[in-house]
Amino acid sequence: MKTSELKSAILSGQFDARFSYIYGADAVSAQKERYAAAVDAFASLYGEDRDASLFSVAGRSELSGNHTDHNHGCVVAASINLDIIAVAAPSEGSVIRVKSEGFDEDRVDIAAFKSPREIPTGHSDELIAGMVAGFVKDGYSVGAFDAYTTSNVLKGSGVSSSAAFEDMIGNILNHLYNDGKVDNVEIAKLAQYAENKFFGKPCGLMDQVACAVGGIVAIDFNDPASPIIEKVDFDITAAGYNLCIVNTGGNHADLTDDYASVPAEMKSVASYFGKQFLRDVREEDVVASIPLLRERYGDRAVLRALHFYAENARVAKQKTALLGGDLDAFFSEVLSSGRSSFCYLQNVYTTKNVSEQGLSLALCLSERLLCGKRAAWRVHGGGFAGTIQAFVPNDLVEAYRAAMDAALGAGSCMVLHIRPVGAVKI
Repeated sequence: MKTSELKSAILSGQFDARFSYIYGADAVSAQKERYAAAVDAFASLYGEDRDASLFSVAGRSELSGNHTDHNHGCVVAASINLDIIAVAAPSEGSVIRVKSEGFDEDRVDIAAFKSPREIPTGHSDELIAGMVAGFVKDGYSVGAFDAYTTSNVLKGSGVSSSAAFEDMIGNILNHLYNDGKVDNVEIAKLAQYAENKFFGKPCGLMDQVACAVGGIVAIDFNDPASPIIEKVDFDITAAGYNLCIVNTGGNHADLTDDYASVPAEMKSVASYFGKQFLRDVREEDVVASIPLLRERYGDRAVLRALHFYAENARVAKQKTALLGGDLDAFFSEVLSSGRSSFCYLQNVYTTKNVSEQGLSLALCLSERLLCGKRAAWRVHGGGFAGTIQAFVPNDLVEAYRAAMDAALGAGSCMVLHIRPVGAVKI
């Protein structure tokens, strides 16, 4: 559809049903304006006579399983009603151009950028090149395109802006050059490949799967090549609760080593038993070997390994609780997860800057506001800086939002909902 026709279709209501399903009926008007503005931006950059399409990829929230996926553990995650959207059209030649709102345009010559740089730069062009290389590696078709993207999955907000971006590049390649035949789980795997091999970040697979698949999903990464993904049919909004993500505004600079240390220390413990991942080592063997593990790898590595086993067991309990509609049991495990992350995983603040403890403060405030209520709170995502998560009942959410915003800055508390789809062509 030509860009001028596409904008008219948006504003005339042709996509209203789709918007209502993805974002909720009360958000249709705002999304129409948002998508129409994105079409205008695309047209001004890349031409008004282009045959363009609309795309969306959700942000994600980790509901259960903090730092378990990279050691082949289990998680429960969900897509949320923050997303990255794109207007994209195929183009001639071999150059992919992506202009993300607020950032310089990426230009990637996919005929030249076929393998990772010797030293990754951590730039978004590596994610684009990595996704293309992943598609080629797995035998899928690729080609050049132009895209304009805009996102409310804010960088550093703990809802996986990088995973959503990677999935979006895969989403566009899927529909422009593969007739939409590439499964979203496969797109997620290729996104992890791009981030690991080209971008240089040793992430797990949870973020990419949660952003791409949509809804609440329980994921078992025992075999990461074929993760077991189970849809969990539970509506937190209908139960009277809000999923609040509180952005503490922490500085993510120089935290790569902190993030990398978690899987590295867990894997070091596994290596003692001749294994690469903790999932392949019996918990009782780790406990029996604590004296030797302490001497060789240090106490923190042992604590993080013990967190892994306890957290993996919690995931199973929380999945069962959600499937059975038992919120009390679910919330109890959320609180236990938060305590374990703080005490044993130790990803609530970085030891490089102990004066900055925004996550600790947000957790403390949440406890003061919600303790004794039917609610729960915990560190969210990778940790060290960024966000916490809280499940807040409707009658308390405005007071909670106001208190967190007053302490941490206006707009810090995002009141979110879980959306039913992940990576889609509108």
